[in-house]
Amino acid sequence: MTNPSNLLPLRFFAASAARGPALLGVGVFAGLLIPPLAHAMRWFITPNVVMLMTLVLLRVDLAAALGHLRRPGRVAAVVAFLMLACPVIAWAAIRPLQLDAGIAAGVVIFATGCAATSGAAFARLVGLDAELTLIATLATTLLVPLTGPPIAHALVGVDLSIGVGAFMGRLLLVVGMPLLLSLLLRRLLGRALLSEIGPAVDGAVVWLVVLYGFGVMDGLAERLLRDPAWVAQAAASAFIAAFGLNLLTALALGGFGWKIAAAAGLMSGNRNMALYLAVLPTTADPRLSLFFALCQFPLFLSPFLLRPVYRLVGK
Repeated sequence: MTNPSNLLPLRFFAASAARGPALLGVGVFAGLLIPPLAHAMRWFITPNVVMLMTLVLLRVDLAAALGHLRRPGRVAAVVAFLMLACPVIAWAAIRPLQLDAGIAAGVVIFATGCAATSGAAFARLVGLDAELTLIATLATTLLVPLTGPPIAHALVGVDLSIGVGAFMGRLLLVVGMPLLLSLLLRRLLGRALLSEIGPAVDGAVVWLVVLYGFGVMDGLAERLLRDPAWVAQAAASAFIAAFGLNLLTALALGGFGWKIAAAAGLMSGNRNMALYLAVLPTTADPRLSLFFALCQFPLFLSPFLLRPVYRLVGK
């Protein structure tokens, strides 16, 4: 009987998993440099998120993930720091700076966002705790309609009205459906086969994230040509905000151990801006949506740039 892992498509995806961080880095720039490709993939963002979450749930150890709930204080501390402390830290950091108003507001709003959907996949890629990342990602996603808008309004005066009913419907689609699909696939495939094709599943996750990156880059190249100086300043601010929050969060939560702290830092630096892009009112500063798109660059490059650091720290 043919070994499933020897099938060519599965070998291709398994090889992609080994090169995941580099593929993510190349992919985000491809979306910027090939505008027709970015535009063509725009429609795929929501189906992509459903498929991505399904595969992420297939690969995490659900028992280990639920095991983190036996230490609710630790999970609550991680979530509270991400959702409450980080926006205040970002606001305090940008106040003395002479930043463009749109960039300054974007940095603070970025810090109010929930952890990126791809967080658990990124944690697996760099050798961190994917199970804790999954639990915290789901918790921050549930909380962001309650915390994000009031904090953003209080700190920078931006209205991010997220309708709770509509949001819960979207959450059911991008979390509830993947959960049911992953449980069904676990039963159909069985533990042994799922373990054998695991590297290929990781590779498929990488390609889904790359395709997501194509979609969110739609329109960015045109804006870059229109105002390159502003885009350069905004991109630099996005990188500093992402990696700065990553480092500060890891240091603040270092008492939980380096793997927990580093996973929290990774989530803190990688926020889900797609949700805010979908709810920005038409009266909002147009520079905000551009800044949120630019935040994809540090998100996609972080596994490539930080994996060597995590390997060194983990020795």
